[in-house]
Amino acid sequence: MNKVQIIPDEKGNVIRQSQNPEYGYVRLSQNKEVYSNNFLSIKPVTALLHAKLEDFKVVDMKNKTELPGRIVIKESTTPFNIDDPDSDLKIAGKTGIVCCYYGEPIYRKTMYDATSTVEDEFIAHTNGDAIKEANAQGQKSALNNLFNIDKKESGFDLTKPTDNQVDLEDSIKAIEEENAKQEEEPEEITSEVEETVEEVVEEVSEEVIDDFEDDAFEL
Repeated sequence: MNKVQIIPDEKGNVIRQSQNPEYGYVRLSQNKEVYSNNFLSIKPVTALLHAKLEDFKVVDMKNKTELPGRIVIKESTTPFNIDDPDSDLKIAGKTGIVCCYYGEPIYRKTMYDATSTVEDEFIAHTNGDAIKEANAQGQKSALNNLFNIDKKESGFDLTKPTDNQVDLEDSIKAIEEENAKQEEEPEEITSEVEETVEEVVEEVSEEVIDDFEDDAFEL
């Protein structure tokens, strides 16, 4: 098993100051196997190690980059922090849904175990249907946002014909009028009209598609 890594802050400080000036903490991280609801994933798990600043100084913590042991995951239906129980609620991804065990919320906490003897404790949630529904709604919302073009910002209104669309309609109308005037040679002229219409439709349609793709890309 890989060792527990110490993660410094943006300024490179290993020990971070707590609100109480006598105490501090270090942020720990470890890649580990996580088993939950018959699913295995390898992910970085983090935890905080708290101590008095003088104790960190005794063990020379500021010059360490890793620690022995492992980070343990604990799940429970009993809050770990009675004063602020919501801080440890187990949330299903980005759904905002709290994982529950037969109606009771599941609390999740990570802890550093220097002895490597403490085992992970997981609770399988029983509200999977609600989580799946929330995931489906989130995906649907993401797709709607992807194709929801703001007409004011983009200046591209799909409900109104573009210049190319107007050109196409005018061209077809002009050809049809010309066809009506040439009734003496209907077969030959009809053939020419059909070919011309096909060329105009193909040419203008390509322009419409190109313009649409360019506008969509800029969005």
